[in-house]
Parts: sequence; structure tokens; C-alpha cells
Amino acid sequence: MPYPDSLKKLIKKVEATRSERIKFKEAGKEFPALSLEDRDKVLKAFHPDVKEEGRREIGVGPNKGYRIAHEYVDILEAKSRVNPEKVNLDSVDYETDVLVIGGGGAGTAAALLAQEQGAKVIISTKLRHGDANTMMAEGGIQAATKGWKDSPYYHYLDVMGGGHFTNNPKLAETLVNEAPDVIRWLLELGCNFSKHEDGSLKTLHGGGTSRKRMHFAADITGAEMMRTVRDEARNRLDDITVLEFSPAVELILNDKGHCAGAVLYNMETAEYLVVKAKAVIMATGGSGRLHVQNFMTTNHYGATFDGIVLGYRAGVPICFLHTIQYHPTGVIFPEQAEGILITEKFRGAGANLVNIEGNQFVFEREPRDIEAACIIRECVDVSKGVPTPTGKFGIWLDSPMLDVMFGEGYVKKEFPGKHILYKRFDIDIGKEPMLIYPTLHYQNGGLEFQSDGSTCIPGLFLGGEVGGGTHGENRLMGNSLLDIMVYGRIAGKSAATYATNGYKGGKLTLEHVTKYHKEMDDAGVKTDRIAPMLLPDYTLEHVKAKQLTAQYEGTMR
Repeated sequence: MPYPDSLKKLIKKVEATRSERIKFKEAGKEFPALSLEDRDKVLKAFHPDVKEEGRREIGVGPNKGYRIAHEYVDILEAKSRVNPEKVNLDSVDYETDVLVIGGGGAGTAAALLAQEQGAKVIISTKLRHGDANTMMAEGGIQAATKGWKDSPYYHYLDVMGGGHFTNNPKLAETLVNEAPDVIRWLLELGCNFSKHEDGSLKTLHGGGTSRKRMHFAADITGAEMMRTVRDEARNRLDDITVLEFSPAVELILNDKGHCAGAVLYNMETAEYLVVKAKAVIMATGGSGRLHVQNFMTTNHYGATFDGIVLGYRAGVPICFLHTIQYHPTGVIFPEQAEGILITEKFRGAGANLVNIEGNQFVFEREPRDIEAACIIRECVDVSKGVPTPTGKFGIWLDSPMLDVMFGEGYVKKEFPGKHILYKRFDIDIGKEPMLIYPTLHYQNGGLEFQSDGSTCIPGLFLGGEVGGGTHGENRLMGNSLLDIMVYGRIAGKSAATYATNGYKGGKLTLEHVTKYHKEMDDAGVKTDRIAPMLLPDYTLEHVKAKQLTAQYEGTMR
């Protein structure tokens, strides 16, 4: 739907201040960034992570006593989808060198690199190949490729600073040092990054960055990167088998404690399948569809924490799950598009965030956690949020100022994905601002792993968002698309090498699942929950009640 008259009246206030804000920018001035002290204050006062009532201690597993979101604990303190005593592991449906669990950017990159090392690969993916958060990523991928006044050194400082210097230094170092080669590799595979007329790559600033190193493909960067690696994987079907609609529901270990495959669930036939593998790569992505603290999310339908559940149950510790990234700019109106990501590239290009009075209240390129906290403060604490027709509040992202500064048509050309999305609701974001609010976006933490992609379980490797430590307590824009490519590629190489030189064989077992269930019983965890969730259930409670009633009455008849 288009903006109602009530919001169109409020847009007049944005228009009234626009020319002065643009003059301010053209004079080389910027809204002042917060001091480190003020950043700390706003985070502690308004960021959702600070709400102690939103978390509790986990009662089982390697991190017993760790306080994380209730929604995470609920999934970790759940029973397996399979009865480990009844799965016939002697009946193997598939056997391969490397099993990749997850068909997004990290998983597909891992499969490509494993195949290049001579491994036979199976990709097990929950939905279709490529249905992943990679497809949803818009803004860009960071890499210090241009040399002039930039290098991995400066990129590293930005990564560490953005993560509040809590990051695993070795993981961050590997991320930035591998970044230029990732860009080269993607270009060689045919990735269409945006370029200047002379053929050089376009770059922009991102929040918390000290240099312009954000490479992008308009505002559909993730989709273009996913297309590139997916097409390449599909061209190698002699060595890479893709099992769609077949998520992993349990890891299989062997009697030596090494990872040796997984139990898959075919969502179309409701069959369980046993895959035996010499090495396994976990690349299942994030957890936005758990809707922590009831926030809307940018994540795709299958982002339900699955890999964390499987890895944790097998004995891999978790880290940094006490912090979650809420992207500052998610759609809050129109409600049909609620939660959809509005790329940080808008702010990187210079678009202001303004309140109900049309005034800018925050530097538009603060790190994401700071930006989100300031937006929440404006809506909750100082009552300067913009009311939606349903009683929610948001903030204006003044996209039309980009057309004024850079010429009419700039927004349509540089942000085609979002321009098309809003046109469906009769809103032209080159002429009318977008109404936004923070949205659940990224799982800062995950399973512990090393810079070669390995975990504490021999034969199990990680790539992408399922792993924790690289970004510390906050990730900067453009480092997730980089992460999935850097650590996807590394995990692929490492897993293939392990399959050739490290694999020892052994009897397949699910004994770790039996032990985990017993630990839950011993800890007094009483639950009928099962995990992994696989897909979220959005059925309203009153509809569920009617369904149960109808089912009961039908049975009675």
C-alpha cells in the first residue's frame, strides 16, 4: 500500500530539512559520531542484548551455565528428531568424501574448493540450492583491493574495533588477509560487481569502516555472488551432488569420536537417509527465524539455528551467542514487507536517518549495534519515532536526498532491488523516504572453530555464519559475505585434505545423542520440544486451536 495521508504529512517535515542537510554534507561536514564513552552508554541503555530478562543459562552441554537468549536455550535443550537407538547406521544411503551441510554461499564455496582438491562432494540443503541468507544480502563485500591508503592492516583494525576488540584475532586476521583473493576468485568465476566506466571496481564506505572498500553489485550483491558460485557448482555435477529439501537432522560420529556423516531428512518423502562421509562441513547459516525477543527478521525461511544444535549436541562448544546483530534498517512499513533488509549501502552513499521532526539524530555510518541502539532510543526514549497506522514506530531513511545530490535516477540505478520492491506498494523511494526500524539480522556467535575451519571434533569443519569468533560482539557491514567465502573456501580445502590424509574410519554411531538426552534428563530438563526446528511455524494460536478441535472431532466421528 502507498503511504497514507498521515505519513505523507510527516514526510513534509523530512522534505523541509533536506536542503539544509545536503548543504551541510556538501560543505564537507558530517553529523558528529559518538565518542567511545557515549557509544557504551547508548548500547547499555537501548540495545536488545542488554535485557537480562531476555536470556537464561543453558543447563546442558559444553557451555553449561552460559547465559544466552531464551529462544536459543529452548532449541538447545530439546530432544533429537530421531531415536538414536532405532536408526540403522549399517544401511548407508550415500557415501562420499566430503559432505557439506548447507547450500548457501559458504557451503557452495566449500564444495567448489573441496572438489578442486579431488574430493567427491555431496551438498545437503534444506530448501533449494541457493535458498539461504546469502541471497538476501544486499550491501556488499569488504576487501582491501585498491592499495591506495588501504590494506588488510586497516581492514583488520576496523574488524576488531567493530567487534569491540573481543574477536578471535587469528580468525579476524585470516578474514582480512584472504579478502583480496576472494574478490579475484569471484571475478574469475564471472561475478558482476559494479564497476566504473574505466572497468575499475566501485567501492563505498560501510558503517564503522575507515576506508572505502565495500565492493557491490548494485543492491543485490549476495544474489549475484550466490548465482556465481551456484552456477559453477552446477557445472561440476560429476563430482558435486546436490540433495535439495534434505536437511541434516543429526551428525554421525564414529567409535573414535570423529565426525563421519549425517542423518538427513527428505522433506518431500519424509524418509530419513544415512550419509557416510570422510569429512563433514557445517555451513547452515544463522537463526533469524527464531525471532529472538519477538523482533522481525531479514533472514530467509530456513534460518533456524540447525547447525548450532547439531554441533553442540556432538560436543562442539559455542561462543559469542550472548550478542545478536539487529540491522538498523529493516522495513517497518508497508507491513507486507516488514523485516526486509534495507541495505546499509543507502547510508554508505550518504542518506540520513531522520526522526519525526525531520532532524538527523545519529551519524549514518556508526557500527550497526550503535546505529540500532540510537534508532531504538529515538523511538522509545525521546518519543521522536514516526507512528505507523498499526501503532508501531519507525524512523525515516531519507533516500530521496541521494537523487538530489547525485542526479535524478540515482536511487533507481544503484538500488534496483529496493526500488522495485517499493514500487509494488506505489512508493517511489527516489521521491519518498523509507520508514525503518531495527530488524534481527545476524548471529554474531556460533560454534567454536579454528582458522583452518576445523573444530574440536576431527573431521568436522565450519564455514560462514554457523561459526563464532570472527566478528566478536558485532559484525561490520560487508564482512558476512566475505566470511562465507573466506571460511567456506578454507573449510572446503581443509575437509578435502582431511578426507585424503586424516580419515581413519570406524563404526558409525549416534551414541552422543543418547548421552545428550541422558544429560538433559539428569539436569531435570522436561520438554516435548524437538530440534533442529527445520522450518518456523507461523500458524496463529487460535488457528491451531481450531485445527486441533477439528482433528479431535474427526477422530471421534
